Order: sequence, then structure tokens, then C-alpha cells
Amino acid sequence: MDNTKSGLWDVVKSVAASVFGVQSSANRERDFQQQSFVPFVVVGIIFFIILIVSLVLIVSVVIPD
Repeated sequence: MDNTKSGLWDVVKSVAASVFGVQSSANRERDFQQQSFVPFVVVGIIFFIILIVSLVLIVSVVIPD
């Protein structure tokens, strides 16, 4: 069992892959072996905020006031 910590870039890649549904089983197992889930939650929340802001911007450009 490898409990080495994932770097920030590894966490971002894992969250992005899981959002798009292309996470490999090996990477998913590696993520579940991590000692802390907090980095994954923080990056997930940031992804969610970016998604909402981008959708609002797209809608405001497509449908002007």
C-alpha cells in the first residue's frame, strides 16, 4: 500500500478526470489510498465554482440584457 501524498497537479488531474468520467481504476485506487481527502474536496469545489462562473458568463454573452 503506497501512502505517498499526491501533489497538487496529481489532485487536479484526478478531479478533472473524475468530473469527465475518464478516471482509470489505478488512479482511483491511488486516490482512495491517500491519507487525506481534503485536497480533493478543495479542488472539486474550485472546479465547481469555475463551472458556475463560466456558465453564467456564457449565458450573459449569448443572451444580452
